[in-house]
This record gives sequence, C-alpha cells and structure tokens, in this order.
Amino acid sequence: MKKLELGQIVKLKKKHPCGSNEWKITRVGTDIKAECQGCGHEILIPRLKFLKLIKE
Repeated sequence: MKKLELGQIVKLKKKHPCGSNEWKITRVGTDIKAECQGCGHEILIPRLKFLKLIKE
C-alpha cells in the first residue's frame, strides 16, 4: 500500500480541467483531501478511490 503524508505532492493519472495533474495532500484519514497545484481547487475523496487515481 502506498504511504500518503500530509503536504506530499502526488501526480494523478487524469489531468484537472485547469491542465495540472499535481495535487498536494492536505488531509489524511479515511478520506483524502487534496488541493490542485494549478488552480487551488480542493477535493475530498475516499482513500481507496484516491489510491487508484495515483500515477505509478
């Protein structure tokens, strides 16, 4: 299982509509809260779904 840490920058498989695919993790738990590094948009997504979206 991948280790997620607060403040970590991760690249996702799909790009955000703003064109960036880098997200900064701002909350770790059952849900993951991440902030887009391109436009500042924040998302709250279940941990298992988020782990599947991470680019390997």
